[in-house]
Amino acid sequence: MCKDLAMHRVVVLALPGVYPFEMGIPKRVFGSAFDRTGAALYEVVTAGLSADPVPTAADFSINVEHGPEVLATADTVVVPALEPIAPMFTDGLLDDRTRSVLGHLRPGTRLVSICTGAYVLASAGLLDGRPATNHWHCTTHFQRLFPRIAVDPTVLFVDDGDVLTSAGAAAGVDLCLHLVRRDHGSEVANAVARRCIVPPWRDGGQAQYIEQPVPERTEASTAPTREWALRHLDEPLTLATLAEHARMSVRTFTRRFRQETGATPGSWLISQRIDLARHLLETTDLPVERVAQRAGFGTSASFRQHLRAVTGVGPHSYRRTFHHATLRVQHREVAADR
Repeated sequence: MCKDLAMHRVVVLALPGVYPFEMGIPKRVFGSAFDRTGAALYEVVTAGLSADPVPTAADFSINVEHGPEVLATADTVVVPALEPIAPMFTDGLLDDRTRSVLGHLRPGTRLVSICTGAYVLASAGLLDGRPATNHWHCTTHFQRLFPRIAVDPTVLFVDDGDVLTSAGAAAGVDLCLHLVRRDHGSEVANAVARRCIVPPWRDGGQAQYIEQPVPERTEASTAPTREWALRHLDEPLTLATLAEHARMSVRTFTRRFRQETGATPGSWLISQRIDLARHLLETTDLPVERVAQRAGFGTSASFRQHLRAVTGVGPHSYRRTFHHATLRVQHREVAADR
C-alpha cells in the first residue's frame, strides 16, 4: 500500500535516449487516478540529470522542470524505456554521473522500470538476486550482461515488492495500472483504465508477441470461447468443455489458445478466476467460501492456495488491505460532503 493514500509522489527519471511515449505513461496512468471526491491520488513530476535539455530516442530533445534532487522526495521512481545500449552504459556499467544521481534515492523508495529502463536498475545493482523482465527482444542480452538477475522473458511485468519491471511499451501501462490497483484497489484502477481506454488487465504474457509464424486466417479463433468462459467462471470448465464449445479437438484448441493468448487454457482460467475473486474481496462482504464458489474454485482451500500463490497473502489478509482502502476513500467522500 502507498504510505499516503491521499497523495503519492511519482518521479519519472528522464535519461538520455529516453523514448517519449514510455516517458509519458506514468503521468497518463497515475495522473488519471482520483478518489470519489475527485481528489488526485498521485503527483507525477519529471526529473533529468541536470537543467540541460534531454536528448530522446526520437528526433527532438525535451526540457524538464526538475533536476535529480527531486528524487529524494519520491515515493516511487519510474525509469522509462531508453535505447537498449544508451550513452550511459559501458559494458553494463552506469557512468559516474548517472550513478551519482541514483544516490539521491531514499531507502524504501519504490522502483519501477518500463521496458529497457531495467538496464538502468540492473547496472546500478538494484536487481541483483531479484526476478525481473525486459522486452523479449532484449532478454537474452540482458541476462548475459546481468547473470545475477532471474530474468523471465515471458511475462508482461514482474512485481517483486519494492522493485517492479515491465516488458516493452504497452506493458508499462499494464504495470502502472497494476500499481494503482495494488495501492487503491480495483475500483480506482478500473476507472483509470476506462479514462485511458485500455483494458484493466491483459491475458497471457509477452510470449504472444514474440515473432512467430502467423496462423492462417482460415483458422477459427478461441476468442468466443474465452468470452463465454468469462460468463461461466462459477461452473466447472474442463479443457474438454472449452474445446467442445469452440468446436475443436482438445489438441487443436490447446495449440490455438496458446498462440492467441500466450498461456495455456488452465493457467488462463486460474488467472481470470483470481481476478474475479480479488474484485469480490475488494468490493463485497461475501464470505470467503462464497467468493471461492462465485469465482469457480469450488472450495475455500483451493481458493486460498491459488490466491496466496499470486499475491502472497490469504483471502482475509487481502480483504483487510484492499477493502479497508476502499472504505477510506468512501470516508473521505462523506467527510467532503459535510
